[in-house]
Parts: sequence; structure tokens; C-alpha cells
Amino acid sequence: MFEIEIERAFSAAHHLRGYCGNCSHLHGHNYVVAAGLRAEQLDEVGIAVDFRKLKDELDAILARYDHADLNELEEFQAINPTSEVLARHIYRVLSEKMNSDKIRVIRIRVRESPGSTATYFE
Repeated sequence: MFEIEIERAFSAAHHLRGYCGNCSHLHGHNYVVAAGLRAEQLDEVGIAVDFRKLKDELDAILARYDHADLNELEEFQAINPTSEVLARHIYRVLSEKMNSDKIRVIRIRVRESPGSTATYFE
């Protein structure tokens, strides 16, 4: 079994509706997103998952969030764009793009600041 992981980054703003504290105010983070995938076998070249393809797919997802106010995006109208919610949303979108009979997304980690990380997996 092989596990592959990449990290990509983006910067965005958000605020937490209904939260009592500073995070209820508009503020920003330099997010780091780690995507982990699993493969049981290598291809004929010796690759479990093409890093370039994985980076391109994750970059396409994150481009929507980069330098955005996350609260203004449609997917976060009914729920706060917390790190946990971001991790789940990215997991589901990336899974639709990458999962096959040979590879699976196994986790997404979202770090909003040093020492503060949320992970989503199914």
C-alpha cells in the first residue's frame, strides 16, 4: 500500500457567524492544504499517483478560494467556512476528480495557522 501527500497554499478571509469572540470579525489566514491519497499498486513507470495531476486538480479547487472572502461563496452560505468545513468540502470535490479503482483520496488537512489544523476523512 502506498500513500502520497502534497501540500498547497492559499490566502483567504472569513468570519464565523454566531461565534462569540474575535473570529466573528472578518480576518484572514494563510491556509496550507495537505491532500493524502492511497494506492495499492504502482503503474508501469513506478508511480502510485502522478504528483503533477494531483497538484493541478487541487490547485484548480483552491483557486476559487485564493484571496476570496470565503463567506461570500455559494458553498458557505449556509455554514461557516471553518477549517473543518473547508477540509470536508475539498475532500469531496477532490475525491470526485481523483478517485478511481486504483487510487482514493484518504484525507484532507487544512492548517489555518501554525499549530491549528483540521483533518477530514471518510
